Amino acid sequence: QTAGFPVLDLQFDRDAIARYGLSLEDVSDTVAAAMGGREAGFVFEGDRRYDIVVRLDNMTRSDLDAVGALPVLLPGEGAGRASVPLRELVRFNFSEGLNQVSRENGQRRVVVQANVRGNDLGSFVAEAQAKVREQVEIPAGSYVEWGGQFENLQAASQRLSLVIPIIFVAIFGILFLALGGVRQSIAVYSAIPLALAGGIFALMLTGLPFSVSAAVGFIVLSGVTVLNGLVVMSSINQRLDAGMVVDRAIAEGTMERVRAVLMTGIVPAIGFVPMAIATGTGAEVQKPLAIVVIGGLITSTLLTLFVLPAISHLLLRGRHKQHVVGEYSDVTALGERRFESDDEKGAAPV
Repeated sequence: QTAGFPVLDLQFDRDAIARYGLSLEDVSDTVAAAMGGREAGFVFEGDRRYDIVVRLDNMTRSDLDAVGALPVLLPGEGAGRASVPLRELVRFNFSEGLNQVSRENGQRRVVVQANVRGNDLGSFVAEAQAKVREQVEIPAGSYVEWGGQFENLQAASQRLSLVIPIIFVAIFGILFLALGGVRQSIAVYSAIPLALAGGIFALMLTGLPFSVSAAVGFIVLSGVTVLNGLVVMSSINQRLDAGMVVDRAIAEGTMERVRAVLMTGIVPAIGFVPMAIATGTGAEVQKPLAIVVIGGLITSTLLTLFVLPAISHLLLRGRHKQHVVGEYSDVTALGERRFESDDEKGAAPV
């Protein structure tokens, strides 16, 4: 992009210039006057002044033979000074020069662009950086910066590395406030890895690379998964608060919320299908997000109905024992009350 502009290259023959008793300044002045022009006087039109510039016309300047025939006056005095053709003192040839010079922050900048296909941007840049270090010798005073979409990817990755932990901590805090217990919150929170595994498997199955849009898809997926788990765990807690034993509460609570969980998972998955099969402008951003959400919802919806009850049983076994002890205590107290009532009536206790 920066080269390809034809440039007239002049190479001075120092030995020939010295033999004729000339200096480099004499020869370069002649070339400068012919090619760039030299101010020869002024012309006035009213109160305006214009410079008179003497130089060759455009057609002659592009003719090397005509330029080489220009006379260079030799040292001496008088009107009959001898001259020598410019071609005897200078060698002419055309070469490719700079087509444009771009600057940024006071420094020259040359941009090398590339489009990445069949690979993710991060892996491509990492491979390119390694090869540049091994095979390219950077000139003194120059340095290489990797910008463009890769620079945006780095900035987004830094933001996500800060935002994602905050999001997951906030999700756990909201679960704790909603469920009122650490064990129930951990049980619901365990559904997130199940959803993330489905999103990763969907990316591998479709051959799509991990990108910022895919990371956003994982965040969306985590929210939907937690919602499904919260629906099931709320139903289980209602039965536990009513005094039902844990096994029965888990079984009945899960069965009651099957339709709600399926609808919560199926509706978003269907809504993301057009984005998953998109091929037009913006598809490179839409497809990873949609594929992650669809794949994660499939696994999280199915596994939430099976794995979440099992995890809830493991985490709530302590509560199961407390309920059993409480039932026997209630029975003992009821027997004592019946015994006192029968004793007061004078009847023999059975």
